[in-house]
Amino acid sequence: MQSSQQWVEKYRPRQVKDVAYQEEVVRVLTNTLETGSCPHMLFYGPPGTGKTTTALAIARQLFGPELYKSRVLELNASDDRGINVVRTKIKDFAAVAVGTVKRKNGYLCPPFKIIVLDEADSMTEDAQNALRRTMETYSKVTRFFFICNYVSRIIEPLASRCAKFRFKPLSEEIMSSRILYICKEEGLCLDAKALSTLSSISHGDLRRAITYLQSAARLFGSSISSENLISVSGVVPEKVVEAVLQACRSGNFDFANKEVNNFIAEGYPASQMLTQLFEAIVEENDLSDEQKARISKKLGEADKCLVDGADEYLQLLDVVSNTMKAFSNMPEEFAYEC
Repeated sequence: MQSSQQWVEKYRPRQVKDVAYQEEVVRVLTNTLETGSCPHMLFYGPPGTGKTTTALAIARQLFGPELYKSRVLELNASDDRGINVVRTKIKDFAAVAVGTVKRKNGYLCPPFKIIVLDEADSMTEDAQNALRRTMETYSKVTRFFFICNYVSRIIEPLASRCAKFRFKPLSEEIMSSRILYICKEEGLCLDAKALSTLSSISHGDLRRAITYLQSAARLFGSSISSENLISVSGVVPEKVVEAVLQACRSGNFDFANKEVNNFIAEGYPASQMLTQLFEAIVEENDLSDEQKARISKKLGEADKCLVDGADEYLQLLDVVSNTMKAFSNMPEEFAYEC
C-alpha cells in the first residue's frame, strides 16, 4: 500500500548542507550555524528552489526538536498577515525574551527566536511598514526570515535591514539527479525522455517536478512515460499547439475559430497555451523579428487580460487572429479586434 505522505515533504532536506545547487547560500549559512551569529535574512528567487526549506532547516539545526516550537513562529500567505497581525501576533511573539540555554543535545540554541514570514511579497505595504519598528525594537531577542519570489515587492526599509540571499533556478542536471534518487527510493522506472520532459515542464521548480512525479506514479504505476507526465501536468500537448499554429498559418479565420473552440472544449488552460505559443513563435524560422514582436506583444496583452478575469475564448481568438495577420505580414491596424 502506497504511503499517503507527500513526496515533497518526505524528501525535503532537513539540513542546510543538503539543499541542492545553492552553494553560496549554503556556505554563508553554514558559518551562521557554527557561530550562532544570525542577522535578519531575506531569501528570494523562483518557486521550488529551496528558500523555505533552507529557512526551516536553519531553525531546526539551531534549536533542535525540543526548542523549535517555542522559538520559531512560521506564518504563510494562507494566514492573515495584515497590519493587525503584525501589531498583535508577531509583536507579542517578538517581545517575549528567551532565557540563555547552553548547547543542548548538540544544538547551539542561541538566545533569540526566529519569525519566518513565507511569501512575504504578498504582505500589504502597511503591514511591511509596521514591521520596521518591530524589527528594530526587538532585534536583540528576535530574528526575521523573509521569504519571497519577487524581492522588488519588499519595501526598501525592510530589505535594507536584512542579509539578502538569492536562490537560483535549479539546473536540469541537478533536478535530474534528485528525481532519479526519488525514483530509486520509490521503485519507479523513468526513461531518459520522460526525465527530460519532467525537467522541461517544471521550469527549474523542483517542488513542481516532484509533485508531477508523484501524481503520475499514482495514476500510471511504476513505469512512467513522457506522455504520462504531460497528462498530469496541465501542459498542452504539442500536437494541440501545432494545430493552433497551423490554423494561424492557413489564413482561414473560420478554420482558426474552429481550432480555438476545440481547444476550449478540451478544457486546457488558455494561459498555458499562451506560454507555449510564445515559445513556439520564438523558435519559428519563417517569421521576421518584427512579426515575432507583434505576436509577442499581443500574447502579453492577452495574458494580462486573462489575469484580470477576461473570457478565455475571446482572448485566445484575439491572439490567433492577430497571429494570422502577422503570418500574412498584414499591417497591424488591419488585425481583428475581439
